Amino acid sequence: RAISMDLERLKTLEAISEEMTDKGFVSGLNCMVIKDGKEVFYCQSGYRDMENKLKVERDTIFKIYSMTKPITAAAAMLLLEEGKIDLLSSVADFLPGFSDLTVYKEDGPVPSEKPVTIGNLLNMTSGIVYPGELNNAERICNKMMEDVIAGLHNGKPMTTVEIANRIGKNPLAFTPGEKWQYGFSADILGAVIEVVSGMRLGEFLEKRLFEPLGMKDTGFFVPEDKRHRMAKVYRGTDAGLKEEITENLGISHNREMPPAFEAGGAGLTSTINDYSKFTQMLLNKGELNGTRIMSESTVEFMTNSHITKAQEKGIREWESLAGYTYGNLMRIMKYPEYSAGLCSAGEYGWDGWLGTYMMNDPLHNLTFLLMYQKVDAGTTEYTRKMRNVVFSAV
Repeated sequence: RAISMDLERLKTLEAISEEMTDKGFVSGLNCMVIKDGKEVFYCQSGYRDMENKLKVERDTIFKIYSMTKPITAAAAMLLLEEGKIDLLSSVADFLPGFSDLTVYKEDGPVPSEKPVTIGNLLNMTSGIVYPGELNNAERICNKMMEDVIAGLHNGKPMTTVEIANRIGKNPLAFTPGEKWQYGFSADILGAVIEVVSGMRLGEFLEKRLFEPLGMKDTGFFVPEDKRHRMAKVYRGTDAGLKEEITENLGISHNREMPPAFEAGGAGLTSTINDYSKFTQMLLNKGELNGTRIMSESTVEFMTNSHITKAQEKGIREWESLAGYTYGNLMRIMKYPEYSAGLCSAGEYGWDGWLGTYMMNDPLHNLTFLLMYQKVDAGTTEYTRKMRNVVFSAV
């Protein structure tokens, strides 16, 4: 049956957007709602560059950080449906750095009982971590990341495959498959895609996803003629928003040239218009404007959960992911009764470190997208308020 939307209710999103910029929570943002393949709401507020009073527009380019991950998962799905990868294959088959895996135990690293598989990468059950202080594996990862960032400055940047092999030599936080933990898994997957396809990750994404979908402003760097459209990154301080220069996760801040490290977990820049084409392709079961990107069964597999109840324990530690499970580098709503807001069973998506957010709801054929640039934002209270408005308008 056709499910309509209360378009008047959606106008509340404009008021929330203006509150976010008026209060100085963010410098500027845009958001979009798409229903049944048609854009039913769009608004923009504030500045992409506060100092020069340049407004956020539809074609403003944002660093999407972890919203890169669903795109990398889609790339892996293309190789999966062509029989070029198997989810139970050991990553060591493609990246020799993963040949002698160790797991960090209380007494130090011990040999891993299991290999890291491609499926472990897609589901964040690999034991590969991000830099941090929670355990020894994270602390060792800190040191590696210092080397990666040093390479950005000394003219010896490490490539995607080099970084992946280096990560393989670091101890895992746990035996693969034992738990769920967020980390560099998507970046390793990007390196596997390079090895299997024989192309740079960016080249593969351009050829197989961005060009056929018409995503002309999405990539691992921003050409000079587009740089004026980039949104600046800000940090919230007691004295208000301050511009931030960040090379978080080894990704160059200025994005001026093709990077050696094309980070499948965090490296892409995009616009709200471009990303909406990717989300619509998934909602349309693999097709957009008459161009088929992947098969319906592949999209079905990609957008469903693939972790166990025991592994879900790791997700439950994230308050904003209450009710979600995980699969193929995305959150998937499995337990609406535990959700922290209005939702739909089966809705899926992900967010980014600087506040970008995507949600697809197959039940209502609905997409919600939000873009802004604030350090450590992820999914905020404002994001949840906006989601609640979107779902209440169905």
